[in-house]
Amino acid sequence: MTELIRCTWPGLADPLYTAYHDEEWGRPVHGDDKVFERVALEAFQSGLSWLTILRKRENFRAAFDGFAIPKVAAYTEKDVERLLGDAGIVRNRAKVEAVINNARVALDLPGGLSELVWRHADPGAPTPRTMADVPAVTPGSKALAKELKRHGFRFVGPTTAYALMQAIGLVNDHIEGCLARPPATGVLSGR
Repeated sequence: MTELIRCTWPGLADPLYTAYHDEEWGRPVHGDDKVFERVALEAFQSGLSWLTILRKRENFRAAFDGFAIPKVAAYTEKDVERLLGDAGIVRNRAKVEAVINNARVALDLPGGLSELVWRHADPGAPTPRTMADVPAVTPGSKALAKELKRHGFRFVGPTTAYALMQAIGLVNDHIEGCLARPPATGVLSGR
């Protein structure tokens, strides 16, 4: 019987984390609202464990109207206060205000957010053999962060941009032999 190989970052202790690795991380995500959700969640994750964000993800979705860009872009100070009082999400004023700002910016992007982000896909990135081969920042993530910032996005530095790229399939950082990595190299295809 062949032993299953999995990237080591999710560990084995939490089934939610393992399921995220096996079924979501690295799978292509398209559509402005879906990509916006991931941009927002990566911003909230900054300085925290991704598992914390995963555990609160449904609360975030409820609090931010399913991350529908037009709805979030219309938020007022009253919504900021509502969000800061919501114990089900990360209550950080700078991050809450950044998400609202980012929705307003995304609303006005020519071609949309998904199209902008996917221009930075790197399907030819080398397959990491171990987690030590996975970078925190790449030239592509620096370029993506720079472009997002140029448009007015906040909480989108190169490290956060790379985490986004990994999460939504712009790169495939599942290690060689990982059960979640298809046999072909390059960007993952959906299952």
